[in-house]
Amino acid sequence: MSGRVDLVLRRVRPFGGAEVDVAISGGLICAIGERLAVSGPEVDGGGHMLLPGLHDHHIHLLATAAARQSLSLKGVSDGAAVAARLRGTAAKLLPGGWLRVIDYDERAAGLPDAAMLDGWVADRPVRMLDRTGALWVLNSAALALIDDAGGWPEGAERDAAGALTGRFWRCDDWLRTRLPKGAGPDLGALSRDMTRLGVTGVTDTGAGNGPGEAALFEAALADRVLLQRLLLMGREDMPEGTGYRRGPLKILVDERDPPDPDALAARMAAAHVSGRAVAVHCATATELALALAGFEAAGTVSGDRIEHGNVVPQGAVVELRRLGLTVSVQPGFVVSRGDRWLAQVDPGDQGDLLPLARLAAAGVPMIGGSDGPYGPIDPWAGMRAAVSRRTAAGVVLGGGEALSPEAALGLWLAEAGAPFARREVVVGAAADLILIDGDMADLLADFDADRVVMTLIDGRICWPCR
Repeated sequence: MSGRVDLVLRRVRPFGGAEVDVAISGGLICAIGERLAVSGPEVDGGGHMLLPGLHDHHIHLLATAAARQSLSLKGVSDGAAVAARLRGTAAKLLPGGWLRVIDYDERAAGLPDAAMLDGWVADRPVRMLDRTGALWVLNSAALALIDDAGGWPEGAERDAAGALTGRFWRCDDWLRTRLPKGAGPDLGALSRDMTRLGVTGVTDTGAGNGPGEAALFEAALADRVLLQRLLLMGREDMPEGTGYRRGPLKILVDERDPPDPDALAARMAAAHVSGRAVAVHCATATELALALAGFEAAGTVSGDRIEHGNVVPQGAVVELRRLGLTVSVQPGFVVSRGDRWLAQVDPGDQGDLLPLARLAAAGVPMIGGSDGPYGPIDPWAGMRAAVSRRTAAGVVLGGGEALSPEAALGLWLAEAGAPFARREVVVGAAADLILIDGDMADLLADFDADRVVMTLIDGRICWPCR
């Protein structure tokens, strides 16, 4: 090949192989070979390894961006310490500024409500998210500022007298649209940090994503605030996009309020008829059983998937394989939640916790994600956890369920929507690429994020920033 191209990567080694040049044009790899006779801007790869960029197959972008601007209570398990942290942070805010708190652990002072928050901070609006991400709690000052036009959602808890308790169960999307106008989460800072980690694509798995969220992401992509390619899950009314790809219908199954089985199956079947796959949130064995029953009744199509698979009994593994379902796993949970699981889950059931090797051996396709902000967004940390199975305290959680380093890397190299297809560095492939310092053996030995030397998305250098 000869002629002018958009970019030439000289002296790079795809997957650690022989040193070649890679030419890029129109966002695609257009030529690979030794000493390509092409002209255009050049980058000397210095013999670094070239890999496809990583894809985070399960993340909540808006919540992750917002969490970075919040007070985290992770590791705080005493009520007095919680109060001190809230009061100290609130004192630094501008008058009237909202205090956003995340990672509250109910072991500190029990399940909070508005009255409890008022006792900690009453002179400014406070909204606090529990460690599971399922419960928002607002103090009285915050409740007074909420736009309740159209009424309160089903997840708004009330006491015996019918008064709001301040607890909102799984109301993220409703709450986001009712908060007073103000500075939103900084998607740009999050996106740039993900490029530093080598993440070139993401799947936002918000169950409440609809036209409003789609428009927000469309604008962020058009303005290059959000740099990664985006597969967007959401509700039935989420439109097709130009900047993003519309993904599966996301269904949140919650064992606290289980869906009617027939209604669940009907919703799945309707999605299939409309041409969409279905992704179901399943963090517990009960939720997984409900989802499997729904898929059994509705049938399955390519792209149907289970989100999390934190608890997968052996019988469910067989059903997952038979139904042809993909499981989106978050190995980082071994670190962030493993010690809690070991303390709370019966020893006889601990073998069912994130059984990655069991799923792999059964031929159940898996893809890797972070579940940010509820898990670490660093994909390399997730790979390390998949291999070591070590909790934050250093305890091995189900060592027999560890993956090989090659399989762990493969979780993040899977094609979005096609888990059996690993993205490759070949002519015609999207120029979403990362340069890695070291050989493949070095990378598989430590999965160190600092090995990412450069990240390209759509043929453009996004990291380091120029």
